[in-house]
Amino acid sequence: MDDVPASTSIKNDDWSNWLLGRRHGHDTAYQQRLLNVVEQYRERVLDGARLAPGSTLIDVGTGDGLIAFGAIARIGPSLRVILTDISHALLAHTEQLAIERGVRSQCTFVQGSADDLSQIESGIADVVATRAVLAYVQDKARAFREFHRVLKPGGRISLAEPIYQDEAMDVCGLTKLIQTEPNHPQIDFLRLVHRYKSSQFPATPEQTISSSLTNYNERDLFRFARDAGFMNLHLELHMDLKPAVPITWEAYLNVANHPAAPTLREVLQKSFSPSEAEMFERTLRPIVESGQSEQRQLVAYITADKLR
Repeated sequence: MDDVPASTSIKNDDWSNWLLGRRHGHDTAYQQRLLNVVEQYRERVLDGARLAPGSTLIDVGTGDGLIAFGAIARIGPSLRVILTDISHALLAHTEQLAIERGVRSQCTFVQGSADDLSQIESGIADVVATRAVLAYVQDKARAFREFHRVLKPGGRISLAEPIYQDEAMDVCGLTKLIQTEPNHPQIDFLRLVHRYKSSQFPATPEQTISSSLTNYNERDLFRFARDAGFMNLHLELHMDLKPAVPITWEAYLNVANHPAAPTLREVLQKSFSPSEAEMFERTLRPIVESGQSEQRQLVAYITADKLR
């Protein structure tokens, strides 16, 4: 297992560009509000991990080290953490954070995807943890098999994964409405909403099945874990409807919902005429800036053990 060295010469990629900028629209105030939200997910993952002093944690899809650094803060200097990510740029960024936090000696950095942890030897870890990683992995069943392989007997997974199928179903429903109800009183605005939403999530059943974001639900995750050999398997689906995290219109324009998604500003510039963009902003901006918008979140929390 080779430790990936930090390097200031490493170029950013789609993953690092999103996590370090496009996710929060390069707005520091909104970034902090988002961090307050995702830290709640992290704490639940760490609660489920049941880490003990002297254990080894693999933080798969570490991003900026949210889970890894939270685990070190909980357990202390005896914890060993292996941080993996598909992005070399994010690993370099996170290694620098580890240096700044004074925990670099506890960390090993490994580049690779969640469904190919071949650089990590079998039976090395006490816990495998993820947060919002499997949504971007096409072969989720293989990822669970890899999690099982790298765990010691008695090891444990603790995962928090978003479920995006409903997002796709909403866009597919909007596609059908536009096709079947051309005289709908709000058809002009609905077409614009559809144009934006379909740039974020699949808009047809065929696209939904083929996209890693939407080709699974919580029952699929349960099945993948069971088929990989995990036992004492527990899954909780949390469905929450909350006011959206406050954000300015300028920041909202620059936010991308996931690494493959364009920002609203990019969609307006590329796919809307000036008059359409003006209509869309006139309708949506007051809702965003007044805090009247809402956010639906579906998250599956999974814990399970490798018995042998």
